[in-house]
Formats: sequence, C-alpha cells, structure tokens
Amino acid sequence: MLRSFERRGAIRKRIAGFTLLEMIITLAILAVLATAAIPLARNDAKRRREQRLKYALYELRQAIDKYKTDCESGMVGPLDRKINDECYPPTLEILVEGINPPNTTRTIKYLREIPIDPITGEKEWGMRSVQDEPLSEGWGGENVWDVYSRSEGTALNGTRYKEW
Repeated sequence: MLRSFERRGAIRKRIAGFTLLEMIITLAILAVLATAAIPLARNDAKRRREQRLKYALYELRQAIDKYKTDCESGMVGPLDRKINDECYPPTLEILVEGINPPNTTRTIKYLREIPIDPITGEKEWGMRSVQDEPLSEGWGGENVWDVYSRSEGTALNGTRYKEW
C-alpha cells in the first residue's frame, strides 16, 4: 500500500510542471504568431484611415454638388456668385458658413464643419476648380469643383491618395 502512494506522488511530480524544452517551443510558436500579426494590425489601421478618407471625400463632394444644384435652381443670390464660377462654391468655408437665398432670412448650410483628412490629420484639402486641368495639383482659386487629399502616400491598393 505504501508503494502505490509513492507512485502517485512520483506521477504528480512529473505532471506538475513544464520542461524547459516545452517552454522554449511554446515561446517560439508565440513569437511566430506575434510576428505575423503585426503587419496585419498595421494594414487594418491603414485600411480604417482609408475608409474614413473615402467617406470624407464623399461628404465634401456631396456638399459641393448640393451647392451647385441650389445655385442652378436660383437659391444662391446674384451677389453670392462670381462671373464664370459655373455655380460651384468659391471656397470650402462657404459650405460651412452657408448661403442666404434671395428673399429669405434663413441660411442654408451644407456642412457642419470641414472634415479632417485622416491621412494627413489636417483640415487642409487639395482643391481644383473647373478652370484647372483635371489632375492639376494647383488650385486656380476661381471655385471649388473637386477636392482631394494632400497626402503624398500610397494606398493599400497601390494608388496615390491624391488620385482618389
């Protein structure tokens, strides 16, 4: 009877801990998994910033288009328009400040605020007017026909953010 008790104790001692080899193998596996997870996490963060950039560009372009629609329908008074502006807003700030349609006291605002470019972290956007070349990076200042990110970076799909 004493021997069976001694056997149980010996078995428990062997099961109670890990060997050095088991610990090294476990740490090696964890290191490989962690090394594989780091690029995935970086890509995920970049993908989220790119999604926010797409949404900010969509929001700005929708506001510009709504302004143009209101201008063509006569909601923007003659004092608010420049010659040859093609009914596009003169600046992005006018979309936040709003316009006062003729014969009314109300103000129509198109944006609550100018969104932040999630790639550059600033509210600075590249702008193009109708009179500019389609892919020019200089703004003539006549009106705002399109906006783009001022980032020099490249997206996950290989395109430049400026081309979005």
